Amino acid sequence: MKIGNIKVRLTIVHLGVFIFFTGVLIFSILSTGDYSMLIWGVPTVLLILTIPLAMNYMSQSQYRDLRPMYEAEAKTVRANQINEGMMGKPVRFEGVIERVHFQFLNRPQYLIADRSGEVAVKMFTSPEEEVEKGDLVEVLGSIMRRYIITGDPIINCVSIRKKIKETPAEPEKREKKKK
Repeated sequence: MKIGNIKVRLTIVHLGVFIFFTGVLIFSILSTGDYSMLIWGVPTVLLILTIPLAMNYMSQSQYRDLRPMYEAEAKTVRANQINEGMMGKPVRFEGVIERVHFQFLNRPQYLIADRSGEVAVKMFTSPEEEVEKGDLVEVLGSIMRRYIITGDPIINCVSIRKKIKETPAEPEKREKKKK
């Protein structure tokens, strides 16, 4: 579903909760014959469906608003440069996605590697662009600890976008077109 220019997603968990409580409501009405439950039941199950969509929209719009600041201030880093001294600093990181977890929960976690190593990247909303294992991506975010207070440094992702892989002949083709 799209609200404005933001694509919002409902997770399978939220959909399951909606279906479960809709079933409970229908079962209660059919078993008791009390149709007055529709007065509070229908708005309640609709809220169960719309609140997660609204939360996803709000978090994605906040991340979209933060992106220009991160693009301006982020320092390009490599995986082996990320350390505890960089906590809270905006970074730009490019690499290949090796693993993706929790995309179905709209809280994806990625393991992204460059030639110097690999780093974990957490995003607390669904990304604008679908990315998957093997994609070359650019990540904008800040350094944080994996488990809030403890753990190794990871990237709290604000934006993850695919980068176009160029073959060695493509820059030459562009130069020929300019001439």
